[in-house]
Parts: sequence; structure tokens; C-alpha cells
Amino acid sequence: MNNAKCSSSCEKTRRRTRIIQCIYVVGFMDLFGVSMIIPLLSHHVKALGASPTAAGIVGSTYGILQLFSSTIVGSWSDVVGRRYSLLTCLLLSALGYGLLGMSTSIALFVLARIPVGLFKHSLSICRALLSDLVSESERPLVMGHFNAASSVGFILGPVVGGYLTEHEGGFYTSSFTCAAIFLLNAGLVWMLPWSETLLHRTDTNSNNRASKVCHDNNLNNAAYKCSHENNHHPVSAADTGPKPQVKHHGGLRWMEVSPLQPAWRQLSSVGTKIHMVASSDMWDLFLVRLLMAIAIMLYYSNFSLAMEERFSLKPKVTGYLISYSSTLGALAGFLVGPVTQLYGKNMPALLLHSTVLTCSLIFLYAAAPSVWQVLLSSTFFAISTTIGRTCITDLELQRGGVQASGTLIGAGQSVTAVGRVLAPLLSGLTQEFSPCGPASLGVVLALAAVGLLLIRIPKWDGRGMAKMAKL
Repeated sequence: MNNAKCSSSCEKTRRRTRIIQCIYVVGFMDLFGVSMIIPLLSHHVKALGASPTAAGIVGSTYGILQLFSSTIVGSWSDVVGRRYSLLTCLLLSALGYGLLGMSTSIALFVLARIPVGLFKHSLSICRALLSDLVSESERPLVMGHFNAASSVGFILGPVVGGYLTEHEGGFYTSSFTCAAIFLLNAGLVWMLPWSETLLHRTDTNSNNRASKVCHDNNLNNAAYKCSHENNHHPVSAADTGPKPQVKHHGGLRWMEVSPLQPAWRQLSSVGTKIHMVASSDMWDLFLVRLLMAIAIMLYYSNFSLAMEERFSLKPKVTGYLISYSSTLGALAGFLVGPVTQLYGKNMPALLLHSTVLTCSLIFLYAAAPSVWQVLLSSTFFAISTTIGRTCITDLELQRGGVQASGTLIGAGQSVTAVGRVLAPLLSGLTQEFSPCGPASLGVVLALAAVGLLLIRIPKWDGRGMAKMAKL
């Protein structure tokens, strides 16, 4: 009997591993397709006859839509489930890129960017799904690998897009190719064994609730009862049907409302989840995310121009330097797990140290007297920012609860979108004073993030100790 149980457990683990690997493929293909298009958008909209100002306004449409839709779509994935929300985002994104491939006017170009701006949240939902599938201790490692796979796609995509652009109608070919990639991703997501994800998620929640009840009561018979009930109540088709909204341990169940339920009920559940996150004491984490997002964007905002003005580097050499840094950032995703183990899974300390390192590297870049110091800062900057992004996401999920992981990840993306809106403005203003102005302002913002972490981390640790004392 023990051998049968062991064999069943190993088979479940193998299935879960295959699901996670499929999600890695989805993340790679997602950014591979998108990065084929991104470098070509500004050239295409200008070729359609748009003035530079109009091109800037059209280009900002996507960011503004992402700002408002990230949290809503992420929360909706908590309400109706990852499968339906992820399929919806992939199919509507494919529609948007397909329309982009037919955009022969500015009006059609803007129309094509609307579904993409509203529903291009497939990566966020994939991250939420990964957090559903793995334990808290495994999460940094899995998230790091997912980010690495996505980053590799982002590095390779522009190469293919540039090659296609050299042929007649290259932009339209790239757009249709991107749409086909999203359709292929949707097919892959559709074929995933979603019953396994539901079983794993339900078993995890049940086991967590059972262990807490048993620990609080200190009764062995309670542990037996909880285990007995879990083993005799498997997930059925009815379990994934319409369910009332239920609060539990500060979070909400993963799937509470069927996608076939009326829109008003889904909107009500989405609003409740967003309100829970907005009213939670997580403003410090979101503020750290915003400060660091702006600081990192300021570092990259005028990198090519600053290299040319400060060191007379040709754009080709600067391009090599950016590619080198991007490649290191992708590889750094594989370092997240070992580094987390080295810190004993103390994510607040790791976030503080990575933030201090990022701040120091931005200062080194701003004050660099030679290209070699810029190369040194770029080498470690890619690693520190990759680890920092994983840390901040993991801490948000730790403090907010994985039951609302879609809402939390979506809210984090909305905060980052605010940074994308503010960074170009701040970069333009500071460049009036010096080519190093954006990086210098980045140092100030990163120092503010470090100061905030130094003030707030003892309070986070205090809450954690209080929880342990209660248990």
C-alpha cells in the first residue's frame, strides 16, 4: 500500500512538473512574439503618416490601458480561474496583433492596440498560476526560472523581427506571426491537464487548513479527522461550478464564481478582491516597487544617448552592451533559487541587500569615468534587478496570500505601469541639466527605497514573530 501511495505521489509530482514546464514555454513564446513587434511599432506608426507628437500619444495608449486593466484582469483570474482568464487574454491578444497586421491607417493601428492594452496580461496570470501550483519555499526558484525563460524569448524575438522586416511587408508578416504565436499558446493552455492544477490547489489549501486547526487544538484525533475528510472528498465537476464568495484566513478561494455567471456577480467579486488589497497594509511594498521601477527605468532611459555623449560610443557598440546586460538578466533568473537558499528564505533581507546593490550600481554608472566601469555596473545591475523583482513579488504574495495572487500580481503590474508613465517625463526633465541626470535621480529614488525598507522591515519581522507566537 505504501508503494502504491508513493507511486501515486510521484506520478502527481511528474504531472505538476510537466504543467510548470509548459507554463515556461508559454512565457518564452509570449515575450518572443511581443519582442518581434515592439522595436517596429514607432517606425510603423510614423510610416502611416503620424507626426512625432501623435506617435507619442498613440504609443502611450498601451501603457495607460495596462495601468488600469492589470489589477482588474488579475483579480478576474482569481474569480473565474486561471484557465478561462488566461485563454481569454491569449485569444484577445492574438486578435489585437492580427488587427495590427492589417493596420493600414492610424485609426486601425489605435484600434489594434486596445485589446492588447486591455488583455495582454498572460504573463501575470502565468505567474499567479505558478504560485498556485508550488509551495512557498519553491516559489522563488520557479518564478526565477519562469522569468529566465521569458527573458530569453525577449532577447531572441527582435532578431527574428528584424530579419522579417528586411523583406517587403515585413511589419505585417511579424504581426501575423505574433498573432499565430499567441494562438499556439492558447492551444497549449487549452490542452493542459487543468484537473491536476485544481486537485493540487485544493489539496494544498485543505492540508494547510488541517495543519493549522490541528496545531491550534493540539489534538491528534483532529489531525486524523481532517486527513480522513480530505482523502474521501476529491474534487468533482461540481466543485468547479458556481460557488458563493467565502473569506478564509484573510484571502479568498481560488475559484469562486463560474465564468458562466452573470457579469455583475463577477464584477462584484473582482471589486471585493481589489478592495481587500487596497485596504491591506501593503502600501510600503508597493511604494518600494514604484521607487525601484522608476529608478531602473531612469537607468535605461537615455543609456544610448549618454554613452554617445560621455564616451563617444557608437550605437552599434552600445547595442552590444545592452544585449550583454539583457542576456545576464535572463541567466540571473537561474540564480534566484540558490541565492534564496543562501539567505535561508529571508526574503526581506534579500530584498534590502539587492536594493542597496542596485542603488550602488546606478551611482557607479552615473559617476563612471570610463566605459569599463559602465560594463562592470551593467554586469551586476542585471543580476541585482532580476533578484529584486522576484523578491518583491514573493513578498507581496507572502503578505497578501496566494488566494488572491492574481489580484496582487496585477496590482504590482499597475504600480510598475505608473513608473512607465512617470519615468520618461522625469528623464526628459533631468536631461536638461546633464546626460547623467536620469541616473542621478535614480540613485535618489533607490536611496529612498532603501530607507523605507530599513524602517519597515523590522515591523514586518515583528508581525511574523507575533504570528508564530499565536500558533
